[in-house]
Amino acid sequence: MTRALIFPGQGSQSVGMGRELAEAFGAAREVFDEVNDALGQNLSKLMWEGPQDDLTLTENAQPAIMAVSLAVTRTLEREGGFRLADKAAFVAGHSLGEYSALAAAGTFSIADTARLLKRRGQAMQRAVPVGEGAMAALLGLDFDQAAEVAAEAAQGPNGKEVCTAANDNGGGQVVVSGTKAAVERAIEIAKTKGAKRSMLLPVSAPFHCPLMQPAADEMAEALGAVELKAPSVPLVANVTASKVADPATIRDLLVKQVTGMVRWRESVLYMEEQGVTSYVEVGAGKALSGMVKRIAKEPEITAVGTPADVEAFLKSV
Repeated sequence: MTRALIFPGQGSQSVGMGRELAEAFGAAREVFDEVNDALGQNLSKLMWEGPQDDLTLTENAQPAIMAVSLAVTRTLEREGGFRLADKAAFVAGHSLGEYSALAAAGTFSIADTARLLKRRGQAMQRAVPVGEGAMAALLGLDFDQAAEVAAEAAQGPNGKEVCTAANDNGGGQVVVSGTKAAVERAIEIAKTKGAKRSMLLPVSAPFHCPLMQPAADEMAEALGAVELKAPSVPLVANVTASKVADPATIRDLLVKQVTGMVRWRESVLYMEEQGVTSYVEVGAGKALSGMVKRIAKEPEITAVGTPADVEAFLKSV
């Protein structure tokens, strides 16, 4: 059995996330304390007590989701002697989850990861004024059909607006991102192309599209000031859907990821081609588990996010 560890992205946040881990394991508490110290913010209090609206803010949700993933990872290491290099062939993450994956594999320190994600969230929010951008999920179209819808929607009455495929999540789920009017047009066009359902997503900015270029420029500066080590296992990168281990290349791909598409369907297919049969979703929620089920052939999928999950997983390995 060949295993990959996968790390969730934005949308997995909920009030109470990580609290049981912190109560059960000292290793998890350490991670939450490190993140709080790095940010100069009591992020764990916000995670455990809310309010949900503040937790959902991009600048809080991104480091919070990472913190839960790394709390699980460190607990597996400390409680069960789980060594990533011995137990997995790849790591991968969905959007911000790529930073969690790299922190788990030792490329970044947890403190640097928290600060990078805080800045990433702030930079993404600054890039486009609230209300000017949007994202929508198109369900029931394959990727090529969804890309055609986005291209048609971008040809707006005011000349060319922005609407591009942002997340190829597999199983007939493609997210488009761009100018609000163009994304709303995409929803209407998708209906005429046979989409089962299309809906605006409750996000505060149009991620993974060219409108995010100011945020990409800011992340290039931020990543240039941080030390990156080679990961203990290769990363399957969002923007290339193939493995990478060179720190300079990883830095470049993380910058491109801000405006580039999350090629999740292709990433899972790549891992499957490399012999991966077992996927372990590390952290909050089970969103990626559902995606993998729709993409891979008969995968073995485990979600590890609670103390009970940790104990059951350690018994299985």
